[in-house]
This record gives sequence, C-alpha cells and structure tokens, in this order.
Amino acid sequence: MFAALDASTSALVAQRTRLDAIASNIANMSTTHNETGEAVPYQPRFVVFQTDESEGPGRPPGVKVSSVETANLEPRYKYQPGHPDAIKTGDKAGYVAFPNIDLTTEMVDAIEATRAYEANVGVIQVTKNLVAQSLKIIA
Repeated sequence: MFAALDASTSALVAQRTRLDAIASNIANMSTTHNETGEAVPYQPRFVVFQTDESEGPGRPPGVKVSSVETANLEPRYKYQPGHPDAIKTGDKAGYVAFPNIDLTTEMVDAIEATRAYEANVGVIQVTKNLVAQSLKIIA
C-alpha cells in the first residue's frame, strides 16, 4: 500500500522540478545577457524524466529526474538599436538577441505539469482513505 505512496511521491518531486524549470524559462524570456554580463541570451531549460526502479523488485517503479537540460536554440532577434545589448556591427547591427522561448508552449507545459501533480496528489489522498478504511475494518 505504501508503494503507491512512494510512486506518487516520486512523481510529485519530478513534476515540481519541471514546474521550476518552466517558471525559470518564463521569468527569463527577456534576459539578453548571462551572469557575467556578456550579451548572450538565456537558453531555456527542460527536464528529462526516467523510470526509477530503485525501490526493488515487486515494487511499482516511480519516476525521477534524469537531468535538467539546456536547449541550444537560435535566439530571436528584435530590432532595438537603442538597447544596451544591441549588436554593434555586422548584418544584425541594431538587433538584440532575445531567448527563443514561446510563452504559449511554456504555459501549456505548466498546465500539463500542474495537472499531473494534482493527479498524484489525488492518488495519495485515495491511498490514505483506503488505509483508513482498512484500519476501520480491522479494528
């Protein structure tokens, strides 16, 4: 019975990590330079899941975060010659390189992760009620 709780708990942790990555992507949609001050746009992050069978044989597998990857996407260029991070010379002079993050895609991913999180909370609640009912029958 506790195996169901373990599987759902692992999914909650994984979906939380996914939501954190999505929130970071949305928060950095306009970030045109990195931590060192170079005019390099933020690269979006995405979470990779994998099956977690560390609970042992006979137990249902859970899920774990395999890695948090950085997408290597071409930046989105916007003409803003007065911007401090605008390119000074070349074909793209006057353009600013912005992260290539689609807000619609990020919001859909966030809704999907939230629904998965809610579903796992529901499984935990049902398991908890099942245990309580079983104890009432035994007592």
